[in-house]
Amino acid sequence: MRLGVFGGAFDPPHLGHLVAASEVAAALALDRVVWVPAAVHPFKRGRVAAPPAVRLEMVRAAVAGDPRFAADALELERAGPSFTVDTLRALHARHPGAELFFLTGADNLRELHLWREPEEVVRLARLVVVSRGGDGVPGDARYPAQAVRVTRIDLSSTEVRRRVGAGETIRYLVPEAVAALIERHGLYRG
Repeated sequence: MRLGVFGGAFDPPHLGHLVAASEVAAALALDRVVWVPAAVHPFKRGRVAAPPAVRLEMVRAAVAGDPRFAADALELERAGPSFTVDTLRALHARHPGAELFFLTGADNLRELHLWREPEEVVRLARLVVVSRGGDGVPGDARYPAQAVRVTRIDLSSTEVRRRVGAGETIRYLVPEAVAALIERHGLYRG
């Protein structure tokens, strides 16, 4: 099995995430893409706005319409920071024989040497740089990676949160089910 691993805060998941995951899955003939919300991002501590259980609920709602996608709570079930190497080890244990593809951005690839056990990360999974526009595998990258160009959608979770806080619409930026959860839980209201 060819298994994509898509980690992030997903605070909230938006259509840019869905388009990128879908296009990478198609380009690499991935059988499945697991979306793994981070419990505590080692480099973004204190910057997550929605509780972990609600972020997982939003991811599940976002991916529900695509049989290639699944949400996985493994980082939320672990105490402490979410380290990619631990996640990849756990996924290998759950899916013996699977070939893992770790989806990341060019910015993260540049910082991979700062991660916990970066050589083990590279051993456990093929690195895939999700390329939006002109970015790809940076020339100064220390680890091998493959770039997959996806449709550029100028959207971020930060912008979605800002719009909600300002009382602006997020229609067509997040799946309707995610918008409903944001409303129901009163998220991002400042």
